[in-house]
This record gives sequence, C-alpha cells and structure tokens, in this order.
Amino acid sequence: MTTTHLNQPLGGNDMPRFAGPATMMRLPSQPTAEGLDVCFVGVPIDIGSSNRSGTRHGPRQIRAESCMLRPYNMATRAKPFESFQVADIGDVAINTFDLKKTVGIIEKAYDGILAHNCIPLTLGGDHTLTLPILRAMKKKHGPVAMIHVDAHADINDEMFGEKIAHGTPFRRAVEEGLLQCDKVYQIGLRGSGYSPEDFDWPRKQGFTVVQAEECWYKSLAPLMEQVRAKIGNHPVYLTYDIDSLDPAFAPGTGTVEVGGLSTWQALEIIRGCRGLNLVGGDLVEVSPPLDPVGNTALIGANFLFEMLCVLPGVQYG
Repeated sequence: MTTTHLNQPLGGNDMPRFAGPATMMRLPSQPTAEGLDVCFVGVPIDIGSSNRSGTRHGPRQIRAESCMLRPYNMATRAKPFESFQVADIGDVAINTFDLKKTVGIIEKAYDGILAHNCIPLTLGGDHTLTLPILRAMKKKHGPVAMIHVDAHADINDEMFGEKIAHGTPFRRAVEEGLLQCDKVYQIGLRGSGYSPEDFDWPRKQGFTVVQAEECWYKSLAPLMEQVRAKIGNHPVYLTYDIDSLDPAFAPGTGTVEVGGLSTWQALEIIRGCRGLNLVGGDLVEVSPPLDPVGNTALIGANFLFEMLCVLPGVQYG
C-alpha cells in the first residue's frame, strides 16, 4: 500500500484546529476496523468507577484535545501515518445502566476489531474496560504480557461485593489466565493501602511491581531496557491509567494520588516500548468534569499518539 492510499490527520493549515471533524487527530471515521492496520476506538464508561465519576466523557474530550497533534513525531522521527492505515471507528455502544452487560459488549466489539487483524488503541473510560479487552486478546494471541502504568494495582478481589469494577480487572485477568504473569510490569504504584497485599499480591503472581518511589528523580529509560529484555517478542498489551501521573500534571481523574510520575517519565515508558510486539493499548481514567482547562485530556491524546508511534512496523526517518 502506498502512502497516497493512507489516511492522514486533517492539518492545521487546511482547517483551523478548533474546527473540522471531532475524531481522534481529525482522522477519517468509519464504522468498523475493516481495512485498517490500527484503529482508535472509544469506550465511554464510568459505571465501574468507585470515587469521582466522569470518565464516560473521556473519549470525546480526548478527541477534542487531539486536534493539536501533528502526524510526525519530532522526538523519535516516527512516521505512523506513512506506515499504517488508521481511522477512528467511534465508540463502543455500552449499556450505561449495566456494567456486566457492558463488559460483554466490549469483549464482543474487540473480537470484531481483532478479527480484522487491526490493532486497537482505546480511549477510556474507566479501567474496567481493560478486562474485556484482555479477554478478546487471549482469543487472538493467547495470554499476553502487559505493561500497566498506574497509581493503583487494580487487583482487588471485589468492591462492594462486586467482582468486576475498575479496581478489580487484573485480579480477574490472573484468575482467567489472560496474562503471561512473569512478563507483567506494573509501574508507578503508590499511595496508602489496606495492607501490604495491595502490592504484594501481584508480586506473588509473578508480576514485577515498580513503585513510584523507585522512579523519583530518575530516567525510566534503563527500566524500559529491562522490560524489553524480559518480554522479548511475546505479544504485549499496554494499559495506561492517567492517574499514574502526579496530580500536578493530570488533575482530571477520579482517584488521584500524590507523588506520581512526570510526563517525561511517561514518555520514556511509552517510547521505551519501541521494539516490543505491541498488540494493543489503552489510555484510561480521564475525567473531563475534573479537568477544567483540558490538560489531562490533552496529555492523554499525546500518549495515545505516542503508542501509535511505537507499534510494530512503524517507519522512522
């Protein structure tokens, strides 16, 4: 496929950035992933949230702020829109009154995306959404490696008696055999807890847990060298919770914790995924009602672009 047949984001000199289509990076939209190498897809849920709500509005606001993004990565020299056919396929039509039904709807939607051999990059939505995506991923790729960047481990057994919520996805993922546990990294965990098991349980499953305090004052490039060496060519999923960032950078989220990562450390993590066999990624927990100037959503849009720029097969130059 030549570059003339590849979709391009609408440029700022062709249409003012405050206008044009309300899609991710003002890309063309289409109803399915057919014919695409990569798709952006929204999952507008917050019915799995346990504290402040609003992430149902995350996909729309991330798309709105993404109008500032340009197609070439000046830092890494990645040219994703000369490498892949990319479009925005809209939002999964979730059931906003029933979380269990919504989880099934999401899984079915991602079964369809993966059936087209398309890599999904997901605009969240609360972190519940990663569980059904991992269920779909297992059917396509087997148990996947995972890089999970977050303030919280999300390994609760239950929340208010419920087995599925935004604090439980990776407990269920372990139980269901969705993960290659010795190739799972959790980065940025921090804050207060109920017991040491909050972070020690994943370690007992084989996860590598890198708490935020281990990241302070450091470049995370050396850590990502270790991650790449450990994961190798195994299919890997990247899930990025915006609350991994310190609230000074990203206040617009539901469960903030002090002492978090910086935006430059986050870029080191995502750019450090270059060379891995990434089969999908998500950016979750952006809550626009808590994000009055839009910076949290803008950061989320940038991180999704950076994920696109490290997918297998991207061209550089």
